[in-house]
Amino acid sequence: MKRRVIICVILLALIGLIIYTLMNPVDMASVAEEGYESNFYSSPVGLVPPIIAILLALITKEVYSSLFLGIVSGAVLYANFNLELALNTMFFNEDGGLLYKISDPFNAGILVFLVMLGILVALMNRAGGSAAFGAWASKHIKTRIGAQVATVVLGMLIFVDDYFNCLTVGSVMRPVTDTHKVSRAKLSYIIDATAAPVCIIAPISSWAAAVTSSVPEDAEINGFQTFIRTIPYNYYALLTLVMMFISFLDELIMVQ
Repeated sequence: MKRRVIICVILLALIGLIIYTLMNPVDMASVAEEGYESNFYSSPVGLVPPIIAILLALITKEVYSSLFLGIVSGAVLYANFNLELALNTMFFNEDGGLLYKISDPFNAGILVFLVMLGILVALMNRAGGSAAFGAWASKHIKTRIGAQVATVVLGMLIFVDDYFNCLTVGSVMRPVTDTHKVSRAKLSYIIDATAAPVCIIAPISSWAAAVTSSVPEDAEINGFQTFIRTIPYNYYALLTLVMMFISFLDELIMVQ
């Protein structure tokens, strides 16, 4: 029922935007030449798109569609409710349009990389790797704390890439943590608190490659040495790992 109401509201809003656009056409050439600034620039109304995305995600449980509608609402506000300008801003704008961003070689490489990671995880699940690990874990992991510690250990072992870490550890450990009644929210926290922090301090990882490539070639120190020297000062990664183990100790004290 809630979804039908949301769909009806969206359709009515879309019809209203179409009518408004037909009654108030915009000269796209003049916008490009003279510059453009939304009427809602630096106003509290700019908070509406993220609020819409968050509320829709909570109500519908659909993250992708909620984020997309949040983007649409942001483009509509930027275009002062003109649908034509909003569509051009979303898809064809050279500064941030979807088509231009996808055609960028760096972004296209990331997209292909993520698709390959998803294929690899799906292949691992189809090949029975997750089921085999679950069977092994059911024999050796007997407690709730043990299931969480095993998740951390597996997350630290897969340090090559944080995306691959999340996909792999999540699919492998979810049946194990479900068996020991570890909430999905707690599992998500453990995976997230392990993936990026471990990868960003691991010398062999996609993060290390990214940091290394960002250092100019004519610098006095090479990129890899820069990455190694920054590890002790990466307080986010180090403190996140510490806080995760503190949460385990707190839970252990509560059990006792």
